[in-house]
Amino acid sequence: MARLMGFQKADPHRIAKGAFVLLSFCCYHREERSIRKWRKMIGVGGNDWKHYVRRNPHVVKRRIRKGIPDCLRGLVWQLISGSRDLLLMNPGVYETLVIYETSASELEIIRDISRTFPSHIFFQQRHGPGQRSLYNILKAYSVYDRDVGYVQGMGFLAGLLLLYMSEEDAFWLLVALLKGAVHAPMEGLYQPGLPLVQQYLSQFEKLVMEHMPKLGQHFVEEMINPSMYASQWFITVFSYSFPFHLTLRVWDVFLYEGIKVVFQVGLALLRFCHDDLVKLPFEKLLHALRNFPEEATDPDVLLPIAFTFKSS
Repeated sequence: MARLMGFQKADPHRIAKGAFVLLSFCCYHREERSIRKWRKMIGVGGNDWKHYVRRNPHVVKRRIRKGIPDCLRGLVWQLISGSRDLLLMNPGVYETLVIYETSASELEIIRDISRTFPSHIFFQQRHGPGQRSLYNILKAYSVYDRDVGYVQGMGFLAGLLLLYMSEEDAFWLLVALLKGAVHAPMEGLYQPGLPLVQQYLSQFEKLVMEHMPKLGQHFVEEMINPSMYASQWFITVFSYSFPFHLTLRVWDVFLYEGIKVVFQVGLALLRFCHDDLVKLPFEKLLHALRNFPEEATDPDVLLPIAFTFKSS
């Protein structure tokens, strides 16, 4: 009857394909609009960035929380971290550290290189460009700051930065983070005894008890403390074992707002899984805290939860 009246039965496969094409088209144009907005914010080579931030701090914060366009991420990370200024103030320093200095940590760095993002193609080739660049940065930093030297977790920070910028740019961003160019220095995370890690874990434990007392009490009863599951959250800023798409979004906000974001995201993970976690005994609980479900690591779901936790 439909054919007789001039109508054809809808093909569900064609409808689905058309919907996918339309969705892709909308996503593409939304991304293009976002890129245009960001280019206007930062200006040519980042020249307009500081002026824009001073005039529109709330706009910048909102857009960073929504995610920095991937094609601009490397440049924006350098601008919001203060590392671009360090680079410009120290011409030739990185080259000197790499070429002319020696480090007591060189063998240790070489040993650990293959353990940093082993599944990422950029770092898989033994002595390949990724591993060489990572070695250079870590060796240079161990010379630049001999009091801190080298600690394995630093490789994940440097490795993530290398995916978005040159060796020298990544080195100065690492310096900006550890020395505190904009936010509190992170070097205490890597000093002997890891004093800042211990401090942050103690604070995190108190925050869990404050915001989720039922779960906090369950942790006490099962003898679970944050050092068993959260140390790497702080040492690598979620770059060690979390999905890459979540790590990047966390780093966008972390570089702009500081270490409080690590606390917020950690609390959000626990909040998301709260009802399941409070039912688990020790071994299953520890496994769950080290292996969060995929739906818990969706940045569009997790980050809005994280931002509901207010902390200083």
